[in-house]
Order: sequence, then structure tokens, then C-alpha cells
Amino acid sequence: MSRKALVVGIDDYPFSPLQGCVNDATKIASLLKTNEDGSKNFDVRLETEDLTKDNLMDMLQQLFSGESEIALFYFSGHGLKNDTLGEYICTPDGTQNSPGIKLSDITEIISKSKCHNKIVILDSCFSGGAGNMPLLSDKAALDSGVTFLSACEKNECSLECDGSGVFTNLLVNALSGEAADLLGNISPGAIYAYVDKALSAWDQRPIFKTNVREFICLRKVNPPVSCTELKRLKDFFTNPEDKFSLDPSFEFTNSPGKNPQLKEPYAKKENVEKLQFLQKMVSIGLVLPINAKHMYFAAMNSKSCGLTPLGKYYLHLAKNDRI
Repeated sequence: MSRKALVVGIDDYPFSPLQGCVNDATKIASLLKTNEDGSKNFDVRLETEDLTKDNLMDMLQQLFSGESEIALFYFSGHGLKNDTLGEYICTPDGTQNSPGIKLSDITEIISKSKCHNKIVILDSCFSGGAGNMPLLSDKAALDSGVTFLSACEKNECSLECDGSGVFTNLLVNALSGEAADLLGNISPGAIYAYVDKALSAWDQRPIFKTNVREFICLRKVNPPVSCTELKRLKDFFTNPEDKFSLDPSFEFTNSPGKNPQLKEPYAKKENVEKLQFLQKMVSIGLVLPINAKHMYFAAMNSKSCGLTPLGKYYLHLAKNDRI
């Protein structure tokens, strides 16, 4: 099924121009087009010039028409909140009484969409009100398959730093791989967790609203280990609390000519390979030595290793053919 994205960045507001929105949108569009390995990801429509309320509304209706697997809208530009009219994303032709597209109008378009997953990402002031149903005041009532991710609370401004939105700069890092799981998948939830953790309680606060029944991957990056390697966890651990025993035969330096202080049993090729695998699992946080600072000492002193909480999770996935 198709994956389509409308990416909008507006700098050229007549009375209050911005500097980083077009640049931000261009970066996001580039990341969404392909996965890290170059494979096709989203069909992206990038819009940065000559935008009006009417043609942006037309684009939104086109985006959320049909039955795409994912329809994603990203906006970087001015946002406005009016106590009487509500919250808006602004267009250059906006007026005092009609600044642009009302956030509640976007919610209404999405509520009628048959796309399987609808995602809205807003880097604009006062964007935290996105997804709220007017009749329910501040409570978000989202249809299934809908996700809103906004840069700030509905009463906050979205900040810029060094020619880029603070929120979008983190979003770019997240999509580049910093929010990926060990399989290389980047989900909206992982992006929010990444952004939320990067901002202090004194910074603008991102807002995340979602109602999904399935995992959504926005982009894939090259994972630190292969699925085949992750599946090997079950060759070492049957149950989450199991310990894998080590001895000097697992350490490759424990062989004549490499270590002046040898210990029996000496290095064995098959055990050395096993320790190398386990050391790789240590490096990505799935395994840890027990009662030893490093795996080298665990082996040389005949200690053991076990799974971290994250390792137990991936063991569960491996045992249940979820990888």
C-alpha cells in the first residue's frame, strides 16, 4: 500500500517572515523519501512557496483521500491562537479573522479519511491543540489510526535556534536514526520519547496524541545488529533469568603466545566465537557480565553473564518469532 507525505515549510509571511521553516521542511522531506539503505519510503510532496489557505486545504484533502497505508502531514511555520476562533496554522494570505487553516478543520478532514494511518506533525506556535475535538474541550478524542505530534503546548510558542526549529532539529536527529530500535525501526512513539527526553521541564513541551492498534514505522535505518544475530539470543538463554556460564576457554588471548598468564581450560575456537557474539550483545545493552566489570574478567574468572531488561524483551521476541 502507498505511503504519502505532504511536507510544508513557510518562511515568506508578509508581516513576520521566518528563516528556518523552508530549510526544516526540506530536511524532513529528504529523510522521509527514502530509508537509510536508499530504499523507497514515502511519496513526498514538498511545498514551500506560493501557499494560500485554499490550495493548502486542497492539498490536505488530497493527502487524506484514498486508502493509503500512511498519510503524513508535516508543517513548519507560524501558528496562531485566538480565544474566540481557536488555533491555526498560518498561511501568507491569512487575515486577522482567518489566519490560515484551523486545527479543528484538519481534525475533521482526518476523521473522514479512509487512510489506515493518519499522522500530523506540527512545528508551529500553539500547535498542542491539534487533535482536540471542539465539543470535548481539552480532551482529545481520536479515531483509530490517528497520531498528532506537535512541537509545544497549545499555549506555548515553538522556538527556533540557529536557523532551525528546536523541535524539528530533534525530529531530524530522531529520523536519522537516534530514535530507532534495535531492528532499525523509527516509530512516532519513539520520536516523541526522544524529543521529550531531550527537552527540559523549562523548555517548550512537545505533545503526543495517538490511537493506533498496530506498530507504525515512519523510517528504517540500518540496525546495529542483524535479525539473525538477535535470534541467536535463544541459543544462549532459554528463560529470561538464565545465566550463561563462562570460563577461560572463551577468551581468545588465553592461548600460547598471546597471554603470559595462561589459565586452563585454554581458548577454544567455538567458545571464542560465542564470547565475541555475547560481547556484541553487551555493546548494545542486551547482555551484561555478572559479578565482573568486563566480559574478559567474567571469562577468565569463570563467572557468567545474563540478560538486561531490554535483552529479556528481545529474547521474548526471538522465542516467539517476532523478529
